[in-house]
Formats: sequence, structure tokens, C-alpha cells
Amino acid sequence: MRISIAQINSTIGDFLGNREKILAFTRKAREEQHADLVLFPELAVCGYPPMDLLDQDSFVEMNIRTLHMLQRELPQDIAVGLGFVNRNPYSRGKSLVNEYGILFEGKLAFEQLKTLLPTYDVFDEARNFEPSREWSAFEYKGERIGFAICEDVWRETDIPGTSYIRDPVRELLDRGISLLCVPSASPYVAGKLKVRRDLAERIAIRGNIPLVYINAVGANDSILFDGRSFVVAPTVEAAKSASVKNYPVQLNAKAFAEDLVTWDSGDSLRSPELSRDIPQDDTEDPFNVGLTRYELDMLEEGLVMGIRDYMAKCGFKRAHLGLSGGIDSALVAYLGVKAIGPEKIACFSMPSRFSSQGSKDDARELAENLSCRYEVLPIESVFTSFLSTLEGVFENRPFDIAEENLQARIRGSLLMAYSNKFDSMLLTTGNKSELAMGYCTLYGDMNGALAVIGDLFKTEVFALCKRINERSITAGAKAIIPEAIIVKPPSAELRPDQKDQDSLPPYEVLDEILKLYLFGNLSKDEIVKRGWEADLVSRIIRTVARSEFKRRQAPPVLKVSPRAFGMGRRMPIARSVYEIGERN
Repeated sequence: MRISIAQINSTIGDFLGNREKILAFTRKAREEQHADLVLFPELAVCGYPPMDLLDQDSFVEMNIRTLHMLQRELPQDIAVGLGFVNRNPYSRGKSLVNEYGILFEGKLAFEQLKTLLPTYDVFDEARNFEPSREWSAFEYKGERIGFAICEDVWRETDIPGTSYIRDPVRELLDRGISLLCVPSASPYVAGKLKVRRDLAERIAIRGNIPLVYINAVGANDSILFDGRSFVVAPTVEAAKSASVKNYPVQLNAKAFAEDLVTWDSGDSLRSPELSRDIPQDDTEDPFNVGLTRYELDMLEEGLVMGIRDYMAKCGFKRAHLGLSGGIDSALVAYLGVKAIGPEKIACFSMPSRFSSQGSKDDARELAENLSCRYEVLPIESVFTSFLSTLEGVFENRPFDIAEENLQARIRGSLLMAYSNKFDSMLLTTGNKSELAMGYCTLYGDMNGALAVIGDLFKTEVFALCKRINERSITAGAKAIIPEAIIVKPPSAELRPDQKDQDSLPPYEVLDEILKLYLFGNLSKDEIVKRGWEADLVSRIIRTVARSEFKRRQAPPVLKVSPRAFGMGRRMPIARSVYEIGERN
């Protein structure tokens, strides 16, 4: 049997567009790749995640109507697997189910509901869906095919705070399946592909069967889907010997792009000589952030796709940002240009009395390297006017954060004015370290429609910029990001001789403590036991908590880490910042 994986980019609620993609990919699979079965990702019909659109009956009805249209329009001689929302077939429970069905010969020939409904990180599926209570195999072309939808296979991993009673994979294996298909909308996280493939290999070995992983691709709001669908199957050596525990990847789909790839189940016992898209020798961490060169390249591709899809799906055709001469705005400008082209990106330098000549020169050089529009809008006269207006109410108090933030808010107002005038999307340039510590200004540098690098720690920003330059130089071109931007100490330049580390711990220290606190959910005492100084840890934890109100008002953050601010980390604003053992 020839099985095609149709890795498509669905838009939430675009039933016409999604339907046209399903039809086009199916016809190509049938006519060009001679497939017997073509498989689409989880909820391909309506897009993932639909969230509270599921509360609107018209949304659910349009989704079901689209399924019925596909039954009539799809070729009758090829089986088509796709995900959609359906009404709950059981007498009790939630009103909807997350379903995967096979359309064949104009009928819904097979149905499997999703069993495990995640509620951690960005997921909230138990809010809307009723889980499956039964499992069966689809018999087709001599195979007994089982379908485990995304989370249904992740039971095999150790997800903190999650323990599932049901084991859908075991239920399917007990029914004698000969092939397991996993339609998914599995979000991208840097380094997650290896975890995903290791999981698939363990399951394939457990059942001694091939596993076909069909992943979504594209960006929907904050969530990025990396695609990279694949097939894991036993080799001749594995079939002959129970001691062989290596089921190689037989097939790879593209990363961060739509793709159609086809695998012949008759090839499952061959020993493939395939070049994986993960370099086998890329085990280095060249910039000391825990990411290999390959993973940094994939991180870049994911952020570029995130910008491109967010703009396209929201209807924006151009974007702009403030270019300060610092490393954060430099990276965002580079990513924006790569996403939509230099002719659609505008960069604005907005110097004040505190802006160094070096930063102004660096911003201009970067814009020239990127071949994008570059404008200078001095803010000194506006800043002076604000200070004059506020002179009386400020009561001759010393220059402090109020005057610093005024400069950021003037810049934010100018950038939003350009957005309104030209329907251009403002890209926000703050990083995760700054967002964590509240080292950002509401209605100033936090203005914008999309926080492109809001899930990258400052050390990761430096690493990605270094990798971009390294790759450019290796290709025989000059460094894209001026070296001066990378080597100079970070500064907001809102007061004389200001440096970030006047207010923050060194980023190498701050980021490591933030990872333990945000990703590991460790307490102060647990972090201190890892060797960090107690007062510093306490200061960081308290500052993170006090800054929650700012993050609640931040633009959507492109998620690339295990836990991003926004959908992935939901904290109360009004709360006590407790430390165990501090009070009796």
C-alpha cells in the first residue's frame, strides 16, 4: 500500500481554503504519487486550535458541512484520512469530539475519536471535547490500521503533572493492528523533534509495526507547527532479531513548509539509506545555550514562518519596527525581512539625547545590509515638549524611570501612528529575559501586534545572531548583523551611560535561573540548592511575579520553548509572592 502524508497548513475557520487544500493534495497524491491512502493532520478541516470558536454552533456546523462536501468531491478510488470536529455520539459528556475519519467511496468509512485530551501548556482540549471510549482498526489493502491522535501517543512520555488512565496505543495493539498512524497538531519547541522521533520508535518497537506520523505545519497565533512528518518502520535486521532495537526513519517531510511525501508499506523491511534532516554529527552547543547549529537554524525558520503566517492570516501585507542599534531589534528586523522581503519592511531609528552615535550608525548599517527602508525620526523635540508639560506636576523631582519611560512611549506612539496610517503591522522587539523581569515599557517598546522573540532568552538572541553571521560568512558573504551590535553591552539608552546590567543580573546568570523557575517550576530553595545565591534568586522570583500585569498586556508571543509567556503560562496578577519556609 502506498501512503501519502499531506502535511498542510490549515487556517482556523477558513473552511473554503482548507477544503481546497485537502482536495488539491489528495488529487496530487492520487495522480502523481499513485497513493492508495492519503493522510492529513489532526483537525485539518477547521484548523488547530479552534479554542472557543467551538462554542459557536455555526462554526461546528460549517465544519461538518465541509466534511460532507469533501465526501462528494474527493476522488472515490483513494482513501482519505482527515481530522475534524464532530458531535458527541455518546449520550453523556461534552457536546463535541475531536475526530479522525477515513473518507472512501463517498462515505465516512471509519471513525476514531481522540482519547487523551491535554490541558497543560497551550492545550485546553478537555474544555470542549469528550474522550473516546472505544478503539478499532481500519481494514484496508490487507492492513489493519490504527489511529492514535496526537496526545494519544504522548502518554508514553513523562509529562509533569499529567498521568493518564487510558492507554490508547495499548488498546489498538491489543486489537492486532499492523500499522499505527498518528495524525497530529504537535507544536514546535526547539529540540522537540528528537523527543518526538524517539517516542515513535519506542512505540513501533513495542508493537513491531510501522508508525506513520502526520504533523500539521504553519503558525496559528502564538503556536508554531513545524511539520517534519515521518515514518518509522522495522528493518530486515529488526524483523529477524528481537535484540535489534533500532527502527530507522524511512521518510521525512519538510520542516516549516507544506509537503506531500509517499511511503510504500512494502518497503518497510528494507534497510534504508536516507539522509535525515537532523545532521547526525551536529551534537555541538557552539554558543553555550543548549542548542546545536541545526536547532538554531530550525529556530530561525520557525520564527520566520511565524511572522509570515501571522501576517497572512491576519491580512497584513507590510510590517515595521523601531531599529535602535541593539541586538534585539536587529534580530527582529532580519527575521522580518526574511519572512516577507525587504521591500515590505520599514525600520525607524528614533534617537533621543541619550542615543549614542555608535547605535545610530549600527542601525543604519544593518538596514543597508538588509536592503530595507530606513527612516530617522528624532524624538528630542517631542521629549522636550513632554518634559515642559509635566514640569509642574513632576515638582522638580530628579530624573528617573518616569522620564526614561516617556522616551519609550513617544517611540511607541510614533510607531503606532505609522501602523494606523499605512495599515502596517508593528513587530515588537522585546526578548523573554526582559519580559520576565518587566524590563520593558507598557505602551512603549511593548507596543505591537506580535512579539517575535518574546520566547527567546537574551543569551539565545545572541546565539541566533552569531549563527546567522556564521552561516553568512561560511557562504562567502559578509556578516549580516554588524559585529558592533553583537559585542557592545546591551543598553536601552534612556539615560547617560545606561547598561542593562545596571538593573538586571548578568544575562548568563539571569537566564539560567529563569529556566529553572519557568521551565522546571522549582522553588527558591530548590534553585538555591543548585548553587545559586539566595538573595539573587529571591529577587528574580519576586520581580517575575510583580511583572505579570505587564505580560498580560503584551502582544502574542511566538512560542518556541517548553513554556512561553501568554497561553503557555497562566498566572494570577494579584497574588502573594510566597517562599516556602518564609512564614509559619
